[in-house]
Amino acid sequence: MDQAAIAAIFRPKLSKQEVKADEVTRNVRVILDAEVANRLSKTERLRSARVARDAKMPAAPVKKIRSLGSRAK
Repeated sequence: MDQAAIAAIFRPKLSKQEVKADEVTRNVRVILDAEVANRLSKTERLRSARVARDAKMPAAPVKKIRSLGSRAK
């Protein structure tokens, strides 16, 4: 006999509390997964906007560094 069929036949019945707890757990996971997906999409959108903004900005001029040779004397 197939192991899945054996497991289905001999699986204990869940109590009302366990059924309710499983339902709540499933619902919470759905909500959390949706929040994670929203956060990741927002992060990606903001990252791409920042990259586009930085590409449009001119590069900052590099400051010249004074040599310390004249002070050492």
